[in-house]
Amino acid sequence: MQNLANRTIFHLDMDAFFAAVEQLDFPQYRGKPVIVGADPLGGKGRGVVSTASYEARKFGIHSAMPISQAYRSCPTGIFVRPRGHRYLEISEQIMRLLYDFTPLIAPISIDEAFMDLTGSLKLLGDARTIAIKIKERIKTEIGLTASIGIAPNMFIAKIASDLQKPDGLVIVEPGNEKEFLAPLAISKMWGIGKKTEPLFQRRGIFTIGQLASMTVDELVKLFGKVGMDYWYLANGIDSRPVETGEERKSISKEITFFEDTDDCQKLELVLFEIAEILGKSLREKKLKARTITLKIRLADFSTSTRRKSLTNFTDNSEEIRNTGLALFRHFNCGEMKVRLIGLGVSQFDEASGEQLAFFDKTKPQSRNIDSLIDLVEDRFGKGMIKKATLIRSNPVDE
Repeated sequence: MQNLANRTIFHLDMDAFFAAVEQLDFPQYRGKPVIVGADPLGGKGRGVVSTASYEARKFGIHSAMPISQAYRSCPTGIFVRPRGHRYLEISEQIMRLLYDFTPLIAPISIDEAFMDLTGSLKLLGDARTIAIKIKERIKTEIGLTASIGIAPNMFIAKIASDLQKPDGLVIVEPGNEKEFLAPLAISKMWGIGKKTEPLFQRRGIFTIGQLASMTVDELVKLFGKVGMDYWYLANGIDSRPVETGEERKSISKEITFFEDTDDCQKLELVLFEIAEILGKSLREKKLKARTITLKIRLADFSTSTRRKSLTNFTDNSEEIRNTGLALFRHFNCGEMKVRLIGLGVSQFDEASGEQLAFFDKTKPQSRNIDSLIDLVEDRFGKGMIKKATLIRSNPVDE
């Protein structure tokens, strides 16, 4: 069995990936604030920012910010719509490059991945040397910069990669895990976000070191079973292996219409149904997925995909539905009607052993509804119970 303390785990994170690709492809954008996202419509747009270049971040612009707010913060910025196919193309080039260093790679989004380099050290040199080679090759062969965190486990490597962006390299040596984590704000921990952080702060817990000093019993009493997960992470303990997940790639469902349609209500209802099917399939397989993909084929047979990676793994139909709807509502069909629409889920994590990174307690009610529907259908047959939003008079073409 591998000694967990002796592992060498890399977390590679591309710097402002979408915006960096735009600056790569369009030299006139370099050195300027580039905001990738929805159309700002002169400050009246309703979408959000996908990625902002570091020049744009100086204006306070960040991912998930309302695009209207981003426009008010930097009206002279360069606002561009996402080009998913191009980002995916570059992402695939990066991932192929990484396989020159280790076969143990777990991509967790289009622009970041974990790598287990433990078995590569004797062949390729020490961790710092390998990291520099990877960064140099990405810069030379692709033209982008990446930040890398190196640590004995995934949790700490992920945090380390974010600390010296852009073009950063942070190494946490074995035995220094708690010392490294102690001064960091608890918001750096996976699973502690805007809703959870105030719960800690009200108890005087502001740093990971303060959290680590608490006992398991105290944390379990305050936060339930997840309190034990918090304790392990705060103390730098994370035994998860880097799993490639090659045996499962994706689950998808598509609907082709007998007649092309531009009825948005009908299209959204189809996405509702597909999300229910995918959620049910994930729960049956005891899987959770992180990436949701929308597929649209127009009347002229042109086909497009849009993807979004969540901050958590999910098997929740409502979350899949809402993500798919958001992708659809940002897709511009022009004057063309839709011939086919579909959703897919990928980047799996087994539900029974979901990564500690994501403590999603935000939708217990919708998950309970999913479980109830699953139980009724399992006992009495499919279609015996439906959510009200799916009750309609006309069946969907399939």
